[in-house]
Amino acid sequence: MAAADDDDELRCRAAIREAFGDSSDSDSGKPGGASPPRSREQWRWEAVAGLRGLWLCAAFLSADEQSRLLAAIQREGWFSDELNQAMRFGDLPVWIVELSALIHEAICVGEVDLGCGAELTDEDEDACPLPSDLLWREPLFDQLIANRYKPGEGICAHVDLMRFDDGIAIVSLESPCVMHFSRAEEVAVCDALESGQAASTKIPVYLNPGSLVLMSGDARYKWKHEINRKPGAQLWDGMELEQQIRTSITLRKLLATPN
Repeated sequence: MAAADDDDELRCRAAIREAFGDSSDSDSGKPGGASPPRSREQWRWEAVAGLRGLWLCAAFLSADEQSRLLAAIQREGWFSDELNQAMRFGDLPVWIVELSALIHEAICVGEVDLGCGAELTDEDEDACPLPSDLLWREPLFDQLIANRYKPGEGICAHVDLMRFDDGIAIVSLESPCVMHFSRAEEVAVCDALESGQAASTKIPVYLNPGSLVLMSGDARYKWKHEINRKPGAQLWDGMELEQQIRTSITLRKLLATPN
């Protein structure tokens, strides 16, 4: 039994090395070596203005880490001309477990930029991108969806299913895009005027390759998110984004089912 456990551990370590590099290697140019350790300055969290519970870490993954992650996805053989989505529950690939650990580390040590107009209250005394009860749950995530989108393909406006717990992470790879958030339920005109927002407000968020979005609270339950990649729809800073293949990984936690 001990020998089998040792074999499992070796396979786990090998998969992690393939996905993110070996932490024992230096960054001296050795092939397959790991990237330099990340610092607080490299992981900077921005609270998205006007949308409580939405946080963006634009530089979550380095270019090398993105390449390793894409290679790990490629090795899984999930995608083909006919299939552009894969879902896994429970026991996730070890490189996804490592990605979850990296998300946890980025939340714990990253710098926080509250931004102008960010919606925080006294409850957010530590201004953490993920509430502590979600951050320290075990496991942090146990369900993943991997998607590969061709140019023009996106996602319709939706709120994630209620079978999933609060706290959702989305990692974006390859083509940049703009994700729009809109209220899940129409707001009464008087309430919208009182809050200073139109009832049909859409909040755009630019997702560059290697970025990470966290949704919790209002952002997870009260706002829909969508990516419209039809011609003319992907605009940022007055310019239309060139659409290419985009890959995303969404990580969630299933709610416990009563016995």
